[in-house]
Amino acid sequence: MSTTSTTVRQGEWRRSDRAKAAGKLMLGWVALLWALEAVDHATGHALDAYGIVARDPDSLPGVVTGSFLHFGFDHVAANSVPLLVLGFTAALSGIRRFLVVCGLIILADGIGTWLISPPNTMTLGASGVVFGLFGYLLVRGFVERKVLGVAVAVGIVAVWGGTIVTGILPTDAGVSWQGHLCGLVGGVLTALFHRRPPRHRPALTG
Repeated sequence: MSTTSTTVRQGEWRRSDRAKAAGKLMLGWVALLWALEAVDHATGHALDAYGIVARDPDSLPGVVTGSFLHFGFDHVAANSVPLLVLGFTAALSGIRRFLVVCGLIILADGIGTWLISPPNTMTLGASGVVFGLFGYLLVRGFVERKVLGVAVAVGIVAVWGGTIVTGILPTDAGVSWQGHLCGLVGGVLTALFHRRPPRHRPALTG
């Protein structure tokens, strides 16, 4: 009986610890985006040069750096809340796993945007990561067959589904629907191929 009680307490502590770690990580991430935009503003938008320029070999580093830079504070503000919420939700499954997932999404989004965007266009912003996390969370619950994951998927569709659909359509010349689409596809593929195997609960001893 004592073994069972100890296991439950340890599990509760781990969940609480994960939530704290996820919250700190995402607050730090969003703070970094604002700090980078402040530096960009103070330097006459010098950091914009590290964005993604379609099919320009010199801009290949932007495949990674472009997700952390923005075209002004309004742009950062528009991405901050969804990134914070979706990132926190995804990070609850574990920080190490979350970082791998985000790395794959950033690469898929960046490379895809670099390949399919119109020539001589520059793409910046964390919205590709936001769309990627949306796709990842949407598919993960169904792939891993977890009730909570499915509930999370339904919830994010209810809140952001309309925005996501609009964001991947070429309705606004000033918005990179290519970046949104590549991020979304990257998140879905990441959920399909980087899934956690089912865990078997060990037998309890008296």
